[in-house]
Amino acid sequence: MTRLPLALTIAGSDSGGGAGIQADLKTFSALKVFGMSVITALTAQNTLGVQGIYDISPEFVCQQIDSIFQDMGADAVKTGMLSNSSTILLVAQKMREYKVGKLVVDPVMVAKGGDRLLKEEAESTLKEVLLPLCLVVTPNIPEAEVISGISIRSLREMKEAARIIHQKGAKNVVLKGGHLEGNQSTDLLYDGQNFRELSAPRINTANTHGTGCTFASAITAYLARGSGLEEAVEKAKQYLTNILELSVSLNIGKGVGPLNHLANLYTLNKK
Repeated sequence: MTRLPLALTIAGSDSGGGAGIQADLKTFSALKVFGMSVITALTAQNTLGVQGIYDISPEFVCQQIDSIFQDMGADAVKTGMLSNSSTILLVAQKMREYKVGKLVVDPVMVAKGGDRLLKEEAESTLKEVLLPLCLVVTPNIPEAEVISGISIRSLREMKEAARIIHQKGAKNVVLKGGHLEGNQSTDLLYDGQNFRELSAPRINTANTHGTGCTFASAITAYLARGSGLEEAVEKAKQYLTNILELSVSLNIGKGVGPLNHLANLYTLNKK
């Protein structure tokens, strides 16, 4: 009997259901992957912003990781909100212990509403400890500016930032270009030698809460299913574009609305 691919997300919980653990598990389900979760923090959160954060102790985060790997294992792992240095250090220790090769790091730093999700003191820990372990890191432009230390206002500067981030240890970099202006949303995939540009028409919608989590978890899902990295990134970009289009009229909440992660479940899974 063939089993479902297994994907694990290590991230924070979004009580509003649009980002974090909730977005990851919805994406895994939509892409025919069995999803598992390790919760690093609880957030009181909705489409208007983050009202509160409660960090889970690093020791209990590790206990959750042990529970999964000592029984089910995982074909691919994604990290999202890790909140503080102690959690990052222990998660990195567990990734080495369990020899996780397909690790996708979404360097979650600030929520869409501007609320900080990663303590400033932990930025260097993320760069120095976690990036060298990952197969791919998926920063947006503000996150890439923090990691690379340069300002990004153009595709040329995106490429320079990707080079710097690669030099910090990440095997591959997917730098998301959604914060730049223009009719196209262009992401860059850099493997240390070559750039691959992935472009899609920019979709005019306010329902973008959780897009970064969703993109990274889609990459994770396709890696768990056996795709190579370039194929996984390409398919994840297609999935995100599709559900953005299908979420334009979702209209949940009074602020930055969420995606409908299962909107194209039937059409997508027929391909």
